[in-house]
Formats: sequence, C-alpha cells, structure tokens
Amino acid sequence: MPETGRPKIVLASGSEIRAGLLAAAGLAPDIRPARVDEDAIRAALEADGAGGRDLADALAEMKARKISEKDPTALVIGCDQILDCEGRIFAKPADIDEARDHLRALAGRTHRLYSAAVVCQAGTPLWRHVGTVRLTMRDISDAYLDAYLHRNWDSVRHSVGCYKLEEEGVRLFSRIEGDYFTVLGLPLIELLTWLGIRGDIAT
Repeated sequence: MPETGRPKIVLASGSEIRAGLLAAAGLAPDIRPARVDEDAIRAALEADGAGGRDLADALAEMKARKISEKDPTALVIGCDQILDCEGRIFAKPADIDEARDHLRALAGRTHRLYSAAVVCQAGTPLWRHVGTVRLTMRDISDAYLDAYLHRNWDSVRHSVGCYKLEEEGVRLFSRIEGDYFTVLGLPLIELLTWLGIRGDIAT
C-alpha cells in the first residue's frame, strides 16, 4: 500500500528481477505487466532507423502509458532493455540453438546494454532515463558454451544476451563498464533519486 498522501507505484513489467530490486529498496509496487507486441513495435522502429537507445526508451514508454491510462493516479514505471552489438540488435532467444548463436556472435566483442525506465501518470510521461553499460565478452570455447547453456538455460532463456551477471554469466566477461543495476534491467539509483526529490518516497 502507498504511504498516506503519496501516489501508488506500479511496475508495468513481469520481470522478477526488477520487482525484486524495488522490493529490496523498500518499495512495494503493484505488479501489472503491460502486454504490447514488442516484436512488431521493435521492427517498425528499426525500419525507421531507430538505434538501441531509442528502441529501449520507446518500448519502456509504451508499456508505462498502457498501464497508466488504466490507473491515472498511479505512478507507472515502464522498462525495457536492448542489446546492441556493433549495430545489430539482439532479442531474447527463441530456443537454445538461437541462444548458442547469439553467444557465439557476442564472444570476443564489446556490446552495449541500454536499460530504459519511463514513469507515466495519467498517460503522460513525467520522467525517463536510459542507462548504458559496455560489456566485453571474452572468447568462449564451444565446449564451455555448450556446458554453460546446459547448466543455465532455464535461468537465462528470457534474458537478452543469454546471461545473468548475478549468476554464472559473470564468467563470460573480461570487462564491464557501467552500473550494475542497469545490467539487471533497471536504472535504480536514478529512479529512486527522482522519486525522493519529488517526495513520492521517504528520504
């Protein structure tokens, strides 16, 4: 329940990691995943020349708007994450074979993760932020790659890039430049700072 006089906070995402980050920070958002056709929206935006940052921002806003219009007094947080490697946009893998192809394409290269958050109220965006992290993946042997996916597929199958830094995925990398929360899919520090400045959470 929201504190007296403060708006209800809603997370328009089904991500357990994002919900867990907010809960660990002392927030108790309502969880209402927004249903949007991400593949179609992403394809249309890419056809118009949108890059990874713009894709993440636009998808986050669409999710926040959709839920916000149904609950106009709430602060609705929409989120999205896009992986861009040398101009190629990676989506979540359809199956383990595609995951293997993705990891082979990322191995030995540096890619960027864009993690966007947009907060809407009454269908209007009030705040937005896109965090960026640069991750350099080491060269990976086929034997290790196959063993890694065998051990971790159930966990990483819904992850862009097919890894989780909080799990064995951290072993895939030789260098990471950026904020850890952004890698997890939510620019948490920036979001909490904004909510605190507005007085929507206690500080």
